[in-house]
Amino acid sequence: MSGFRLVLVAAVSLSCVAPAAAQPAAQTIDVWSFGFGPKPLHLAAGRPVTLTFVNRSGSSHDFTAHSFFAYARIIAGAAPGGEIELRGHDVRTITLVPRAGTYHAHCSHFMHKQLGMQDLIVVD
Repeated sequence: MSGFRLVLVAAVSLSCVAPAAAQPAAQTIDVWSFGFGPKPLHLAAGRPVTLTFVNRSGSSHDFTAHSFFAYARIIAGAAPGGEIELRGHDVRTITLVPRAGTYHAHCSHFMHKQLGMQDLIVVD
């Protein structure tokens, strides 16, 4: 009977340390007048990630990355037209599976890109 107990204890122990269903990684993208961070944004290809966009300014901005959002598989949230629109102090999230590549992002509001609101997304 002690052999049975040993097997039972081992099985219970393994079930306690077995990983739960994989949760998406999380990445916060800070938005302010006139920048994004982190710069560049690094993500893992083929792995779910929840991106949280936090507008630290009182002005509205967007995070436009047409190709990035077009090639990603979006699981939750949306990026209509390839952009995340943020009002002042707004927070938005999107969960997606990014595709390998290097993508450009910018704020499409008048002159914001020229004032420094651009970023690079590196997915490998």
